[in-house]
Amino acid sequence: MTIKRLQPEERLAGAVVHGGLVYLAGQVADDADLDAEGQTADILRQIDAILAEAGTSKANLISVQIFLSDMNDMAAMNRAWDAWLDPASKPARATVEARLANPKWKVEITGIAALA
Repeated sequence: MTIKRLQPEERLAGAVVHGGLVYLAGQVADDADLDAEGQTADILRQIDAILAEAGTSKANLISVQIFLSDMNDMAAMNRAWDAWLDPASKPARATVEARLANPKWKVEITGIAALA
């Protein structure tokens, strides 16, 4: 089977496609000065773009993990999530609090999607 790496960076790929699945790297906001809702919306936009590049969409997300630097941002994150979510295609999801690599990051999201 072929392994395809999308959006390669110095230490990682933005996503890896293998075996009919797309594995997303942890995605963070391009603008770390946004609040948690804004960062989440920015990350979800990036996820849409990566999934499209891989040949799939959020409707095929299987699992999502969300990391918040502060659980007090859960409601703000969920506002952006709920506006973006396809209600007919909800993935399994876990949300945890974690110290993120950049103190300005409030949200990091990773996941796995099936190819369309």
